[in-house]
Amino acid sequence: MKIFCCQFDIAWENKRANFDKVEDLLARARPPAGSLVALPEMGFTGFSMNVAQIAKGEPKLTETFLTAMAQRHGVYLIAGLVTRTPEGLGRNEAVLVTPDGTVEAHYQKLHLFSPAGEHAFYEPGTREITFAWQGGTVAPFICYDLRFPEVFRAAVDQGAEFYVVIANWPRVRERHWLALLQARAIENQAFVAGVNRCGRDPQLDYSGRSAIFGPDGEVIADAGNSEGWISAELDWETVRAYRRRFPALSDRRHSPSVSGAAQ
Repeated sequence: MKIFCCQFDIAWENKRANFDKVEDLLARARPPAGSLVALPEMGFTGFSMNVAQIAKGEPKLTETFLTAMAQRHGVYLIAGLVTRTPEGLGRNEAVLVTPDGTVEAHYQKLHLFSPAGEHAFYEPGTREITFAWQGGTVAPFICYDLRFPEVFRAAVDQGAEFYVVIANWPRVRERHWLALLQARAIENQAFVAGVNRCGRDPQLDYSGRSAIFGPDGEVIADAGNSEGWISAELDWETVRAYRRRFPALSDRRHSPSVSGAAQ
């Protein structure tokens, strides 16, 4: 089975323009039926705090587009979009759409990026999720979640063998992006795909560098800085055999709780 990571310069708060970009990328990439195609965080609006504007018509507008693309190409799609709570806060979400057009899963970003004020405009999620794909188990995460290894550990306890991290990760912290993706692969002995945007929004530059790592931390593919896509053939037995051969996960221990005053 194949994973495709599509990175592009997101048109700011312009869904129609971004729908066109994604449609063109998929037409050129021609992913085989059954592939998993991943798009960046908030991939149809950019990382905007203007919830009232970018959540208009959602989730119907974006999900309708994703359904059409999934059915046309016969693929699974993971994409980021923004919906709104009854109280008016945003939900920064990743959705999974199956080849028959079913919206099968929603993941809501657990860790909101307080340095950009995301916590003031969005509601945090409450749990990790996993889903089945081609005989394996996948866990989606969003951008800032990457800095919190405990949620990746929680997902591996749910059987995760592959992590997909969709992001708007700025150029200034590119080194962190690549190092953390690799670390999550190594410590969880899992495939990891990081799907980032490139280009610029009104505040920041983005260098892309979408990348795919194997369970031993080796780089399988790196998208560089330009619009386009990377892909890789994944084999679940690679993860399972590596975990059997080097059983670090089964050697995990929890520290005993400490109570009372230090002596």
